[in-house]
Amino acid sequence: MSAKDTDRLSISRRALLATGALLLSRPAKAKAKLKVSVFSKHLQFVQGEELATAAAGLGFDGVDITLRKGGHVEPASVAKDLPPLVATLRKHGLEVPMVSTDIADADTPFAEEILKACAALGIRNYRFGAFKWDAGKPYEAQLESMKPRLAKLAALNARYQLCAMYHTHSGVGVVGASIWDLWYLMRELDPKAVGVNFDVAHAVIEGGLGGWIDSFKITGDHLRGIAVKDFAWGKDAKGAYQAQWKPIGEGMVKLPEFFDMVAQTAFEGPLQIHFEYPLGGANNGSRTLTIPKEDVLAAMKKDLEHVRGMLAKAGL
Repeated sequence: MSAKDTDRLSISRRALLATGALLLSRPAKAKAKLKVSVFSKHLQFVQGEELATAAAGLGFDGVDITLRKGGHVEPASVAKDLPPLVATLRKHGLEVPMVSTDIADADTPFAEEILKACAALGIRNYRFGAFKWDAGKPYEAQLESMKPRLAKLAALNARYQLCAMYHTHSGVGVVGASIWDLWYLMRELDPKAVGVNFDVAHAVIEGGLGGWIDSFKITGDHLRGIAVKDFAWGKDAKGAYQAQWKPIGEGMVKLPEFFDMVAQTAFEGPLQIHFEYPLGGANNGSRTLTIPKEDVLAAMKKDLEHVRGMLAKAGL
């Protein structure tokens, strides 16, 4: 090797080392902040333009549209009614990261029409669910019968490049209450096609000490959405204990701890806030309020601010 070649090789090595040092010195790309959507069930008392101005005025980043019977969009008219509503929301700077549906599987009426309409609008996630246990039959056999239904839905989702997010509830006879049954059902399916919409309050109802932590962790790559609300155990009029919904921060859901856990994952959303506590009918999706609309919106804004504060502390 000539002296000239040696000099060139030395320069190339120095350049490579310098480039490597520069790359190492650069901070890792900051994780995008989570965007927060409102579940439009709680804004059924406003429609169209008023829905958009209400959600944007409260400070939400997006809207999870109720695309189900009695919702902001009826399944039978999805092709006609969803595009203009999405356009109105986007005009006000709001995203539509997901819709909430009555879809249980690929054979649910209007399922493919809903997926086709969402795909055309760039909506990549939808909420589904509602599997039930038959107490009189072996659970193992029921799980095996559910797997083909999920696989068929996942295949349909793959065709339209959508993800079906199974919303988790608590209660007797509810598939997904423990989350572990969903892990078994979904573990061999592509998380881009089917996943979990993890409702942290329902998870705490089912596993108040450590169960909710385990059920969150077992979702793994199938964690596709998160629903946020709060509750506390209390007695009803007959003295029986029941889960009572509360404003954010007034219940027993350890949201700061939960968001710290979320920060350790690759979760990117969608994240939705639900308002299930007594709120003049807005809590149950009523189109008519029994308290002033201003009071309802003020409560929602307060909850949103609490959630944003906790997200910020968690680096989300």
